[in-house]
Amino acid sequence: MQTDKIISKIVDWLKNYAETAGVKGYVVGVSGGVDSGVVSTLCAMTGLKTLLIEMPIHQKQDQVNRAWEHINDLKSKFPNVEAVSLNLTPAFEELYRSFNVNDEEFPAEKLALANTRARLRMLTLYYFGQLNGLLVCGTGNKVEDFGIGFYTKYGDGGVDVSPIADLYKTEVYKLAKALNLVESIQNAIPTDGLWDTERTDEQQIGATYPELEKIQKEWGTKDESDYSGRDLEVYKIFKRMNKAAQHKIQPIPVCDIPEEWRN
Repeated sequence: MQTDKIISKIVDWLKNYAETAGVKGYVVGVSGGVDSGVVSTLCAMTGLKTLLIEMPIHQKQDQVNRAWEHINDLKSKFPNVEAVSLNLTPAFEELYRSFNVNDEEFPAEKLALANTRARLRMLTLYYFGQLNGLLVCGTGNKVEDFGIGFYTKYGDGGVDVSPIADLYKTEVYKLAKALNLVESIQNAIPTDGLWDTERTDEQQIGATYPELEKIQKEWGTKDESDYSGRDLEVYKIFKRMNKAAQHKIQPIPVCDIPEEWRN
């Protein structure tokens, strides 16, 4: 993998896009994970204003510590980087009280609340983005965004630009190493941080990122009969999640009205 060329291309792409859009730079939500670590570094490398926001909601302390270790490292290297921590737990708790939903009546409440966390962070990023003349920079990778749809619609999926969405998760880790991110970020176990209990991405999905990437790279060229054993298990996971995620992956459907009906 030609990491130097990829890094240079993404940095130039981000810089040119911001300049064409007439904005000052980017705002990035930093979670303590490798995706946001890589993206925030690439934004910082543009030389444009880069605002990093850490937004804990009942967050695990190790995630907070990783986020700030990375943020402080970036601030020490790039004078264009600013950072702020916004504790969104009180706002989330107030929303929860306002919803007043009985989880016994609505079994999907826990998932809905997890997605609410992501959407609360999204609106926070857009608020500070608008205040500062910045675009919201997404942190989704290729497997999550276009493979299994492992993100929240209008949450972490609500962004202006998506610089690493054509990179697999394993490739993002390679960029993290090439960028010399702090060790805690390079070694971070992927987690979405949306649950009170510790749930890694791979525990939630039921497959590792390398396993999923193998299926995605072969998607459309092989079918179920071509797989066996563990590969078949992962194929079925990928197929099920990909099918369920089409409303995220495909453009928002529009009901077309015949032109002759307008007269």
